[in-house]
Amino acid sequence: MTSPAPQDLVVTQATLADWPVISGWAAAEGWNPGLSDGPAFFAQDPDGFFLGRVGGEPVSAISVVTYGSDYAFLGCYLVRPDLRGHGHGLTTWKTALAHAGNRTVGLDGVVAQQDNYRQSGFELAHRTIRFTGTAAETSAPAGVRPAGPADLAALTAYDSACTPADRPRFLAEWLTGPGHRAFVRHDGDRLTGYGVIRPGHDTLRIGPLFADTADDARALFAALTADATGREVAIDVPEPNAAGVALAEEAGFSASFETARMYTGRVRDHARERVFGVTTLELG
Repeated sequence: MTSPAPQDLVVTQATLADWPVISGWAAAEGWNPGLSDGPAFFAQDPDGFFLGRVGGEPVSAISVVTYGSDYAFLGCYLVRPDLRGHGHGLTTWKTALAHAGNRTVGLDGVVAQQDNYRQSGFELAHRTIRFTGTAAETSAPAGVRPAGPADLAALTAYDSACTPADRPRFLAEWLTGPGHRAFVRHDGDRLTGYGVIRPGHDTLRIGPLFADTADDARALFAALTADATGREVAIDVPEPNAAGVALAEEAGFSASFETARMYTGRVRDHARERVFGVTTLELG
């Protein structure tokens, strides 16, 4: 049987209606995407998702989501297992990457692809480690409460300080998506952190977990897992944040997966020390 060649591949922009195909492939790879991630992803950049098709059948996918004029994030790089090794992934990659223009591009690369990404101009920033474990019985501590509509402006500003680019459209959807539960922590009138937990295909996923201090992060983690006793939870922690790694290990979580955060160039300064858990491996 002859496999279809790259010239038979047609790469076009994907729509939200295509998201179940992309997320299904990601779930099959063990990436555990959130069940309701799609609308938030497409809210940030509805033109940033791509599917490759052969004879009308989806065979490859990628996202190159733009944030302003300086930054984009590449994710969801997938090829159907039975059609790998025939150039479909590379063709899809080249077609979609043009969407980034002159922006710096970031990604979270799985181990098997990191050498390929280096050859494409991506340089290592740090490792990100997924910690997974069973949520222990706990309760939400004082100073932490569920996020509400009145918090959106403060959360948007806080989020922008912790990320390489502003993402207000994404965040508005992320905080209120089906099954998503967001919590904030305050010191008086000052926001000192926030976190979100959501259902994934295999486990609950925490992301982001942004906080001023380890104590703030610990309090938010307790609130996020208070209603998850006995359930499996995962959080993706940047390895340079030693306090974040310690927090996951203190909770009894174990490393289960790793990626490399890589960039094609410089990104704006942001509070990396506040990132105890990244938002997603798909959109940064």
